Parts: sequence; C-alpha cells; structure tokens
Amino acid sequence: MLRTRIPSQQQRPSTTRARGALASAVLATACFMPLAAEAAHLADRIVAVVNSEVIMLSEVKAETTAEGKRLQERYRGPELQRRLQLAEYMTLTRMIERKLQMQLAKSKGMDVTDEELVQAARELQRQGEKVDIANPDDKRSLREQLTMMKVIDREVRSSVMVSETEMKRYYEQHRSRFSLPEEYRLSQILIRPRNGEQPAQTQAKAEAVHAALKQGADFADLALRHSDGAEATRGGSLGIIRQGELLPPIERAVAALQPGEIGEPVATTEGIHILRLDEKKPSQFRPFAEVKAEMQGVVFQQKSEDVYQLWMANLKDKAYIEVKF
Repeated sequence: MLRTRIPSQQQRPSTTRARGALASAVLATACFMPLAAEAAHLADRIVAVVNSEVIMLSEVKAETTAEGKRLQERYRGPELQRRLQLAEYMTLTRMIERKLQMQLAKSKGMDVTDEELVQAARELQRQGEKVDIANPDDKRSLREQLTMMKVIDREVRSSVMVSETEMKRYYEQHRSRFSLPEEYRLSQILIRPRNGEQPAQTQAKAEAVHAALKQGADFADLALRHSDGAEATRGGSLGIIRQGELLPPIERAVAALQPGEIGEPVATTEGIHILRLDEKKPSQFRPFAEVKAEMQGVVFQQKSEDVYQLWMANLKDKAYIEVKF
C-alpha cells in the first residue's frame, strides 16, 4: 500500500500555531518548573505514528530501561551507544507491532474479561511471577498480553495445520535431535585417601588392586574388600550410565575401553577409580512413533512463527506507519 506521509510543519499552519501557543505557555511557567523536569518535557517527542495513535520517545525509553542497564554493565563508549540505539529500535518495532495488534483486536471486538484476568494472574503467581492486578499498570499490561494472545490464536495459530508428511520430513532432517546417547554398564572400585594418608600411598593401594585384577582376581571380591564407594556391596556395579553423566576424566577413560576391559586407574576429586566396562550400548535414534507428539509441537511452533511473520508484514503493509526516530 502507498503510504501518505504526515504533512510537514510548513504544510500544517494550525499545528504550528498550536505548538507556538504551547511553547509560550511553557515559557510563561518556566520559572516555576525545575530545569531537569523542563528539559525532560521539551526532549520528549513523537517517534512513530501508527494509524491514529502515536508512540512517544519517553515510552520507548521507559520500555528499554532494563535492557539499557544491562548493556551499561557490559559496554562503554561508542559500542555502548550503538547497542543502546539498536535496543531502542528493536523496542520501537515491538511497540509498533503491539499497537497494530491491539488496534485489530479493538476493530474485531476482541476483549479480555475480568475473570480471565484473575485466572491468568493466579497462574502467573503460581509460577512465581509477581503480578498484582490491583495495580493499574500490572492490570493494563496483563490485559494487553492476553488480548494479543487472543488475536494471534485467532489470526495465526488457528490456520496452522501440521501434516504427517511434514513431521516425517522434519524427523529425517533433524534425526540427531532425536538420538539417544551411548549407554555404559560399569563396575567400579573407588580408592579414597584416608586421614593422614599421602597421595602416593593412595596411588600405591590403587595400583596394587589394579595389578591383582590384571592377574585375574575377581572384580566383585576386590570391590567388596577394598572399594570405598557405595556400590561396593554390589560388587562394584554402577549399573547403566548414559554418556555425559560421568566426570570428564572417567568419560574419556571409558570411551577407550571395550566390553570386559579394565581401565587404568583414574584420579578425580573423589579419589582413584578403577573401572570395568561390562557392556556398551551404541547411540540409537528414537523411533518416529515415539517422538511424534513431541515433533508435532516443534513443527507447529515453527510453522506458526513463519505464518506470524507473514501476517505481521501484511498488517504493517495495510497500516499507516511513520517512524520519526
């Protein structure tokens, strides 16, 4: 749609006269206004027009406050200014989109009841959010969020369908996402240092046990007699453990073993570990039928985002938007 720009001040004498009158009024009362407040008042201006509504610079600044503080803690100088400006542009974009959605909701008679507000506030509070609908700002913000959710559900999500073919295509393209890690069945003898014992003494004890195992001693028997681990009473059996659940030094040692092999003693903060790999299950892919429900949600969300972007672009194209940032 061809957008007509707002006429300039030279083309709008009535607006110019009105602003002149306002300026005179401000000057007339300047002696009663604190300088900081006057500067803030004069600095505020319209930064965007969205159909019949405006967005003020002060609104953008207020909404960017938290992000601005975060950026000020990390950056300085020109880089800080660049990132602050980018944050304000992104905030303004979100505010324009919000205006458009709220205007659409109003035109279609979509509203949020007080009962819906109360229920939403209770759910947010249950999740640990600090929401008080007795506070006008909280109530307005929550009503706005719920209204936009209604708009998006009706205008975007209701039109999104996920087919079996799309889910299968996604499964084939992202199979690694649905893989299970390798699994190990391990047994362990853990030698912990005793009070007053030197590291060399602990190491010597571990090496003696390891040597006995190499000579054919029974692992379960040595675990019962020498291991300081809780699994000693089970013959040292740790059961099934998935890749990634072990301490890094142990993970590396186990990865090099074949089933039935006993590794070299490995030192960690817990002590010295002597490990036997009893069984290794290779990484496997979860079957399509098992992940179908999970995948449907992922594909639906992805398609919803694509449809939302097209819908929002169309909404902007039909609107009168002028940015004066």
